[in-house]
Amino acid sequence: MASKRREGEHPSVTLFRQYLRIRTVQPEPDYGAAVAFLEERACQLGLGCQKVEVAAGRVVTVLTWPGTNPRLSSLLLNSHTDVVPVFKEHWSHDPFEAFKDADGYIYGRGAQDMKCVSIQYLEAVRRLKAEGHHFPRTIHMTFVPDEEIGGHQGMELFVKRPEFQTLRAGFALDEGLANPTDAFTVFYSERSPWWVQVTSTGKPGHGSRFIEDTAAEKLAFEEQLQGWCQAAGEGVTFEFAQKWTEPRVTSTDDSDPWWAAFSGVCKDMNLTLEPEIFPAATDSRYLRAVGVPALGFSPMNHTPVLLHDHDERLHEAVFLHGIDIYTQLLPALASVPTLPSES
Repeated sequence: MASKRREGEHPSVTLFRQYLRIRTVQPEPDYGAAVAFLEERACQLGLGCQKVEVAAGRVVTVLTWPGTNPRLSSLLLNSHTDVVPVFKEHWSHDPFEAFKDADGYIYGRGAQDMKCVSIQYLEAVRRLKAEGHHFPRTIHMTFVPDEEIGGHQGMELFVKRPEFQTLRAGFALDEGLANPTDAFTVFYSERSPWWVQVTSTGKPGHGSRFIEDTAAEKLAFEEQLQGWCQAAGEGVTFEFAQKWTEPRVTSTDDSDPWWAAFSGVCKDMNLTLEPEIFPAATDSRYLRAVGVPALGFSPMNHTPVLLHDHDERLHEAVFLHGIDIYTQLLPALASVPTLPSES
């Protein structure tokens, strides 16, 4: 059966498929199962584990590998635990079975967005700890809820909490996108979302009656926001559910020590980077807004972009290569020399 580990399957792949089977799907994600899964990983890896309930039923799980120099700021590895809804009739396989086909493709909601990265973080840390490594900077892995619906009861609240302040994050990695070419995309900023809620009021009544000044009638205007409301008449308002006007940009200059460490590893591994602005919005915006530089990076090249799509999938070889990449990235980033602000 596909749900069982195949003979000779890499244990990291088995763990990835196990995580994919946890139904953290919006609008009713099973966060309890995800937290229990992460607590078990922390126990197995000998990591500290902190659970921060930022809203009712919304827990941020923080796994910590202490560094040797607590005076230095930490490295934050962020991922979200929730996934978007599915339409099972459009999938070749059950989206929560984590089916692996004969060619090595793993099908599952979250295969690209972004349960792959969560497990890659964990497995890179596992490998480095097993090899006896220690680094100056503390490494925190944060697993946050509700990113797929805006992060309002996830990272947006977490960055305002004292528990976040005590992490003393100096730099963060978060999610990126797949790249169908040989290159890897890295995101240093993202588009600024404007989510608008329009409220229209009017005279009620049955549709068979020719009632003037109805709420629906007012929403048939075509002018832009303010003009829409003014032209519609009294009783039509709008408000921004989310509005970002000052996007933060993470430095990709070679003089920046964080970028130099990140890009240096990629150069040593012969990885081609394509720096871009993320075409949507991620939890990185909340990190950058509080002064934590963040790069969006999901090491998936030679892979079609299938996040939120039917038959979301990832090849096991690409997934395993991502662990290799993080195994090189984490030592470099966790060993960035003392910065002037830390002296």
